[in-house]
Amino acid sequence: MKALFLVLNKTDKLDKVLKTLLNCGVRGATILNSTGMGRRLAHEVPIFASLGLMLDDGRSYNYTVFVVMKDEKVEPVINALAEVLGGLDKPDTGIIFTVPVDRVVGLAEEPPG
Repeated sequence: MKALFLVLNKTDKLDKVLKTLLNCGVRGATILNSTGMGRRLAHEVPIFASLGLMLDDGRSYNYTVFVVMKDEKVEPVINALAEVLGGLDKPDTGIIFTVPVDRVVGLAEEPPG
């Protein structure tokens, strides 16, 4: 199993991301409000103030969405998310990463198929 994390900078795309996860057979995800280091430093540390001008899009947060899934779902989910977000290679879109999960307690079994 893997935990897939999406740090979503395009916060207006959250509903599309969640619908995409559902369409890929993902039945549960956790969504957190989060803030990146650059944005935090830009607003809190004077030496990074010019960075704040580059990041000032009126948004003070992003979303971090994470889900635990079977290994075989990872690539299809990443591909579907990249498509709905218009490609993750574009600046200020977001990042996806996965980490291995060796044990899960309390996760409902996925329906067959």
